[in-house]
Amino acid sequence: MPEGHTIHRLAADYFARFGGRPVHASSPQGKFADSAALIDGAVLARTEAHGKHLFLGFREEEWVHIHLGLFGKVNFGPQPAPPPTETVRLRLANPHAHVDLRGPTACALIGEDDKRAIHERLGPDPLREGDDPDKAWRRISRSRTTVAALLMDQKVVAGVGNVYRAEVLFRHGIDPYRPGRDLTREEWTAIWHDLVALMREGVRNNRIDTVRPEHTPEAMGRPPRKDDHGGEVYVYRRTAMPCLLCGTPVSTAPLAARNLFWCPACQPA
Repeated sequence: MPEGHTIHRLAADYFARFGGRPVHASSPQGKFADSAALIDGAVLARTEAHGKHLFLGFREEEWVHIHLGLFGKVNFGPQPAPPPTETVRLRLANPHAHVDLRGPTACALIGEDDKRAIHERLGPDPLREGDDPDKAWRRISRSRTTVAALLMDQKVVAGVGNVYRAEVLFRHGIDPYRPGRDLTREEWTAIWHDLVALMREGVRNNRIDTVRPEHTPEAMGRPPRKDDHGGEVYVYRRTAMPCLLCGTPVSTAPLAARNLFWCPACQPA
């Protein structure tokens, strides 16, 4: 599932290609046909992201709400566009570009009240200007749930996924099984600011890189990572491989319905 930096990047990409101009909207698959007809010819006025939720704003209170989920894909292309396949839920097009949305968990035309309700059930997003980390801290500091599970709970922190969870905990030497209430305020503040910096970098580069300059392949004289997910990481998907810092084999276990990765030596209980 795409993490928050990807959704914020998509919001910027949608607006760069279609913002401020009328769009032709269609639903070759048919599941969004009625709603596509309502926004066909409307101007894409604004785009917004909150965690893993993308919002495309048209008329005053019309928003296309998109959640990609595990299988959703967005593909941008130039004009002339090829004939759409039957899997395209929503195609937007103008004389210069087109974009196809396939397989999202959610794609719905909603009003302002429904949009507000989605925001209200989400936690603060490190990539949203002005979002308050104290809102997350109030929940974390009272919780017996592991900090690793809390970071994946979108009601606590929005946008963090499996990669950022594993990597930020490693970067701060925090045992992923530590209860949230045992985290100090200073540790949480450091984690939040690190997420802000890492995820902003993810938006810029359109990939996740979490290793510090002194631990890059060039600095350490090691081979670069080879993985479809890209980016240089410390522990994510490095099961049984030596920790880049101490050489201890990286551990893996299921937690919060996903595989957790950590170094037992660098993140002691």
